[in-house]
Amino acid sequence: MSELALQAEKRDAEDELAPLRSRFVLDEVVYLDGNSLGALPANVPDRVADVVRREWGALRIRSWDESGWWTAPERIGDRIAPLVGAGPGQVVVGDSTSVNVFKALVAAVRMAGEDRTEILVDATTFPTDGYIAESAARLTGRTLRAVTPAEVPAALNDRTAAALLNHVDYRTGRLHDLPSLTAAIHACGALAVWDLCHSAGALPVGLDEHGVDLAVGCTYKYLNGGPGSPAYLYVRRDLQPRFDSPLPGWNSHAEPFGMSPSYDPAPGALRGRVGTPDILSMLALEAALEVWGEVGIDAVRAKSLALTDFFLHCVSAYTEPGRVESVTPERHEERGSQVALRCPDAGEVMKELIARGVVGDFRHPDVLRFGFTPLYVGFADVERAARVLGEVLA
Repeated sequence: MSELALQAEKRDAEDELAPLRSRFVLDEVVYLDGNSLGALPANVPDRVADVVRREWGALRIRSWDESGWWTAPERIGDRIAPLVGAGPGQVVVGDSTSVNVFKALVAAVRMAGEDRTEILVDATTFPTDGYIAESAARLTGRTLRAVTPAEVPAALNDRTAAALLNHVDYRTGRLHDLPSLTAAIHACGALAVWDLCHSAGALPVGLDEHGVDLAVGCTYKYLNGGPGSPAYLYVRRDLQPRFDSPLPGWNSHAEPFGMSPSYDPAPGALRGRVGTPDILSMLALEAALEVWGEVGIDAVRAKSLALTDFFLHCVSAYTEPGRVESVTPERHEERGSQVALRCPDAGEVMKELIARGVVGDFRHPDVLRFGFTPLYVGFADVERAARVLGEVLA
């Protein structure tokens, strides 16, 4: 056994989060794609079966009240809130990330006022955010300017209405400075909208602490909610009375069963709801979140950094110099919970890695992407992944 393998075994033996691995359905592969789709929590299948057979099959319509279906969006939102540094009553679950980006950005522009004529969007963002921002600009009659997060402070001015930024770059894993960028956006009188898809459940966010205005995120990555699980929307408490959703629906009406022809928004974050909640996937998500009652986000972050540090160390040891290049920042304060490696034949390399039991993913044109979910990834997984990568690259 190599020295690195011995180190991995020792670190796994000392890992306080190691017992949580049994809470997930895992096979013999090394699964490093939790930044795309998290592993299946072991309690979810039985919970979904109960929802289908008892709550839907036996109780039927009564489950909206008796099984708590009606309050699920805000109840589950309150379970997510501590993971993103938010107090209760500010997060509502439902719809997709794209829909929530649209709601948040248009609402931010409306709150900014008519004299604020420009929207800034992260030029390195996941494409959908850019598409939504362009549509929001057309809808609200604003101009759109794409800038990198580093360029945001210089781009801000008294015409800026809102800035839509990603907390972690989905390609490189770069962690952007949410506190300082939010402060800069506020200093010019604009609103900050953050996409947390690649940070929630992997590292502390601090929405309340840093005064973020609006935020969105998915739940199928580090929160392990399952494929297509509903996203969430955060609306800072003091902004909730002014939150004017571009998608008002009966579910966000102050009296949803009053069937009024005029719209009167519900109080609080509930006005971020739109239509009937997707109950099956929402309750699967609720079950998936139970594991977070046993661990704090700070402990997860500490292990995430240790895992990514160890992976980079192992990759350096097991691969020929210059064969791959890390595009993920070395500094902890600039790193999310993934490592992206650039190599010319990345697509073929990833196919071979998966065939050998190491599952990451490929991003065009030349990036190998590995996501580290500390709840179920161990140091032995990391050593094995780097060792197999070295064999494939050789």
